[in-house]
Amino acid sequence: MQDQEVIDYIRSQYGIEPDHPFEKYPEIASFRHKDNRKWFGLIMLVSGVKLGLGTAAVIPVINLKIDDPVFRDILIQQPGIIRAYHMNKNQWITVFLDGTVKKERVFDLIDASYRATASKKKKQADRPAKEWIIPSNPKYYDVIKAFEESDEIDWKQGAGIRTGDTIYLYVGAPISAILYKCRVTETDIPYNYQDRNLTIKALMKIKLLRKYDKKEFTFKVLNDEYGIFAVRGPRGVPFSLIEALNQ
Repeated sequence: MQDQEVIDYIRSQYGIEPDHPFEKYPEIASFRHKDNRKWFGLIMLVSGVKLGLGTAAVIPVINLKIDDPVFRDILIQQPGIIRAYHMNKNQWITVFLDGTVKKERVFDLIDASYRATASKKKKQADRPAKEWIIPSNPKYYDVIKAFEESDEIDWKQGAGIRTGDTIYLYVGAPISAILYKCRVTETDIPYNYQDRNLTIKALMKIKLLRKYDKKEFTFKVLNDEYGIFAVRGPRGVPFSLIEALNQ
C-alpha cells in the first residue's frame, strides 16, 4: 500500500488536505481537524532499522491515535503495527503502509484516530442518539394540558440533549410517573427566563410519540424494579427500563 492511497482516502472521506509542518522534512505529511487543528494522522518515511525491522529499507508509515488502551495493546500485537515512532507511545501507534496491513484496516484505524482527536463539540454532534428521563413539575407547567392541545411543545433544554434523542417525561407529584415518550426535534432555541424557581437559557422542541398509563411506570416501580431513586434533572435510562418502555 502507498501513502498516496491514504491521502486520497482522507481527502474523499473528510475533505482534508495534508500539510507539511517541518520545513527540514518536507516528506512528512500531517492531517489536522479543521476546527481544533489537532493532528489525527502523520505520514513519514522511516528506515526499517529505526522501526526495529533489521533492514535499512525505507518504509512509509502513518502514526494514528488510539485512545482505548486495551484496543491499542491488541493492535500492537499484529503484524505491521507497533507502538508509535517519535510520538507518545501510550496514545499513538505506527502503522506500516507497505502492504503488511490491509488498506481497509488502515482506513478503519484512520477513522478511529479521527474520532479520538475530534473536538468535544464534534464528538457530541456525532454521537448516537441517546434516551433520557427528564422531570416535569405540575406546579410550574401543566404538561398534560399542553399535550392535549398539541403533539409538539417547547421544553427547557437539558445539558447534553440534542436533536434526535428520546425523552421520557416523568411527571412529578401527585402523579409521580412516566407519562410520555417524546422525540427531540429541535434544540438550541434562544430563550431567556429566570425566576426564583426556574432558569431557562435555551429551549428544545419535543414531539409526542407515546402515552403511558399513570399506573404503569410509577415512582415506586422505577425505584423497586429499575433502581431509580430520584428524577431531579435529565438522566440516562437503564437498558432494562428502555425495553419495558418500548414493549
